[in-house]
Amino acid sequence: MSTIQNTVQLIGHLGDAPEEIKLASKKKLAKFSLATNLRYKNKEGDSVVDTQWHRVVAWDKLAEICTKHLKKGSHVVCRGRLIYQDYETKSGEKRHTAEIHLDELHML
Repeated sequence: MSTIQNTVQLIGHLGDAPEEIKLASKKKLAKFSLATNLRYKNKEGDSVVDTQWHRVVAWDKLAEICTKHLKKGSHVVCRGRLIYQDYETKSGEKRHTAEIHLDELHML
């Protein structure tokens, strides 16, 4: 049986500088938002830009590289795994989110 992989690759730019978080376990993580754009013409012939925002998480050494070298507007290629998580807000509302957990990062 072949291995089926969960791999996502996005090319975009950072919406803000990465946020570094140090966990009690001494692990480091960096979080940032990544914008990707799709440009097309609608039925009326007008140019449209559809921007999608993605949550990206990097761990350990990759987190250090992100916080040291990336800033708002940096253009990058992100490759990683798509992770879905459920959580509950302080008000008891259930939410569902998706994040890309980085395996590779290439600065453009």
